[in-house]
Amino acid sequence: MKREVSPITASEPVMEALVQVFKALADNNRIRILGLLSRESLSVEQLAAILGIRASTVSHHLSRLSEAGLVSAQASSYYNLYRLEPKALEAIARRLVAVETLPAVASDIDMDAYDRKVVSDFSLPDGRLKSIPAQRKKLEAVLRYLSQSFEPGVRYSEKQVNEILERYHPDTATLRRELVGARLLERQGGGGDYWRREEKAPF
Repeated sequence: MKREVSPITASEPVMEALVQVFKALADNNRIRILGLLSRESLSVEQLAAILGIRASTVSHHLSRLSEAGLVSAQASSYYNLYRLEPKALEAIARRLVAVETLPAVASDIDMDAYDRKVVSDFSLPDGRLKSIPAQRKKLEAVLRYLSQSFEPGVRYSEKQVNEILERYHPDTATLRRELVGARLLERQGGGGDYWRREEKAPF
């Protein structure tokens, strides 16, 4: 009798489904078994002889692969013949490369934690910066933080921008230039007004 196995379905939690597949493939012999079954259906005894491992070990591997929906079994005389489930494998591959899948598994992670840590590391108790980060990634985190001091939709003169930035560090020229370079502040021509780009605040 053919054993029915179900591949990953949309109703399963994305993370759980991906973990199950990755665990099933996290073994050299399981990958070899998939390769062999892609050629023809084989029994546990045949796979054990070909791979040079015990039948009980093969059965364990097949069980893990079956749970992930990658192989199925069909009764033949006194033993089961195992075969690859190519449609399930294709469905899993499509699921993995889908644009929305991988971002979804990280949807509950705080993406702004790095920025907050950098800002904390470079800030004094009064909120001023100890220094301007030399490392680009850390500088960008600090710049994103500083940009929140400017109200969306409000135009600022260069003098006003400097007054705001001076609260954090005396080198206002560098901070102002970096904010514009990072496209966090926009500037209208030479010596014109400044304004903050409207986007979600990370703090």
